[in-house]
Amino acid sequence: MDAGLVPAAELAARETMRFPGESKEYRRARTALLAEEIELRRHIERVAELRRQLPPGGEVTRDYRFEGEDGPASFADLFGDKQTLVAYSYMFGPQRETPCPMCTSLLSAWDGEAEDVGQRVSLVVIARSPIERLKAFKAKRGWRHLRLYSDVSGDYSRDYHGMTNDGGDDAAFAVFTRRDGCIRHFWSGEMGFESADPGQDPRGAPDLMPIWTILDSTPEGRAADWYPKLEYGRDD
Repeated sequence: MDAGLVPAAELAARETMRFPGESKEYRRARTALLAEEIELRRHIERVAELRRQLPPGGEVTRDYRFEGEDGPASFADLFGDKQTLVAYSYMFGPQRETPCPMCTSLLSAWDGEAEDVGQRVSLVVIARSPIERLKAFKAKRGWRHLRLYSDVSGDYSRDYHGMTNDGGDDAAFAVFTRRDGCIRHFWSGEMGFESADPGQDPRGAPDLMPIWTILDSTPEGRAADWYPKLEYGRDD
């Protein structure tokens, strides 16, 4: 435990929140769980601090070019007036009839947060489909705030793991910095199939998808055989 922190079990015991009809057995188990949740919160903050302390990443030296909703854009243009760029590689390449439902679920949630995120950093979504196709799906989905860019050449997607070795799509989440005119890679999610635990899909930590955070708080959980869809019918 970090020096100066009150033990999690002690903090949990201080909480006085109670709910109608709960048993003593429930309260004992819930207080024990609360202590674990406090430890989780602390570990998330420790990991975030370690991430912030990373040494400088690799300099971005390639002249990546994109097509944005307002025309051509360089990699530096994606930063706008911000010093940090958050880029999500969307699995919606030209070979796909429809985009990845999981990516789409994530981005639908992010669209509601994008304006707030944009106060601190630049947030962009990069996919390999032509920009007109991306714009059409954005309109169909009702996204208002996400900024979409087409990686026509695939160079960025290839270098920053938005593309598989055989040319397919892959989701990727990358952060870049611009300091004193120098653009560098800061951090990317690196958890994949190789680091997945038994019985679980590959997932990062913390999980970027709000849907899983919500479902993880329910008795049903996320389930091993359920995933978001682009559309739902009466039988779904």
